[in-house]
Amino acid sequence: MKRILKLAALLAAVLLVFAACSKGADADSAPFHIGVVTGSVSQSEDDLRGAEELIKLYGDSKTGGMITHLTYPDNFMDQMDTTISQILSLADDAKLKAIIVNQAVPGTAEAFKRVREKRPDILLFAGEPHEDPPVIQEVADMAINSDFISRGYTIIWAAKQMGAKAFVHISFPRHMSYETLGLRRLIMEQACTDLGMQFIFETAPDPTSEVGVAGAQQYILEKMPQWIEKYGEETAFFCTNDAHTEPLLKQLFAYGGYFVEADLPSPLMGYPGALGLDLTAEAGDFQKILKKVEESVVAKGGAGRFGTWAYSYGFTVTAGLGEYARRILAGETQLGDKASLNDSFAKFTPGAKWASGPYVNALTGQQASNHMLVFMDTYVFGQGYLPTTAQAIDPKYYEISVNN
Repeated sequence: MKRILKLAALLAAVLLVFAACSKGADADSAPFHIGVVTGSVSQSEDDLRGAEELIKLYGDSKTGGMITHLTYPDNFMDQMDTTISQILSLADDAKLKAIIVNQAVPGTAEAFKRVREKRPDILLFAGEPHEDPPVIQEVADMAINSDFISRGYTIIWAAKQMGAKAFVHISFPRHMSYETLGLRRLIMEQACTDLGMQFIFETAPDPTSEVGVAGAQQYILEKMPQWIEKYGEETAFFCTNDAHTEPLLKQLFAYGGYFVEADLPSPLMGYPGALGLDLTAEAGDFQKILKKVEESVVAKGGAGRFGTWAYSYGFTVTAGLGEYARRILAGETQLGDKASLNDSFAKFTPGAKWASGPYVNALTGQQASNHMLVFMDTYVFGQGYLPTTAQAIDPKYYEISVNN
């Protein structure tokens, strides 16, 4: 009997050791790690939700999965060194083989340069870079922007289709210093002239300045009634900053006006807060999210006056670039395969139409092999899709330059 008990105890000990070993193996079972860096919920929630979707699909590296997620500071302009050090710290993980930064705020290019010097084996992807195209193209393996050239025209075209007669562009000096955003503004102004609409530029506080997000949002809340009274209810409003979107929408529902789509469009961008919606039950399901937001917009009398992309751009760029990196690292595709890149995005946007093409330098006419511009059809609440991706865009818009 004692012999049997000893054997049982020995077997139990062996099983415990085996279980511990198995647990240890599972804790680091992913063949490689992918670092994903986004803004916080307050600055760019959709970007962060894309990282959460990747973790849901492929696991957190802390518990044996593939994805390591970090957030950069809300006040990233004043804490650029922190952003750089956070991105660079990912390279300390020997298993890390790709880094995605979305949005690629100022400092990303320098961080990528330092990562490249330290770990040339790591893939570097920049989503919606804030730094000028030549700067990010020099250090990134792939950069993705919403098509600021095509959308400079299509947003104005869509506003006219919806019934707007004027277009107000709201921004601030930091954003207008970016080549991409400054160029889009010029294209929008030209498109308004060509389509017979009035173009107005208004300035609002930068949320990264001393007033912070709260101060910038309060400014929009206070100014919107005045702007709508000044320019009329047949005016479409557009802002270049995510934090401005919610108060802008809130006042448009209250005082009238049009909203085509956000700078980085999504049914989650501004709408839930402006409408007081709880989308916890629909989290991650953009078809359900779109339906719930649309029902609320229509109930508020906004049918035909408010639009979006059916799926979040920020969410899709984070998740899509993460998927593209995974496929490259798993040997399923090669860097530069445009079809695979598009398919990686489409994985997260079933049924939506995309248009994409390489970034073209307006001064030289040269196409960038590692910088893609993408956009989706505009969805108008209460009406459905506008065929924005099917519009023939005059080549002259691609020749406009901020240096002209």
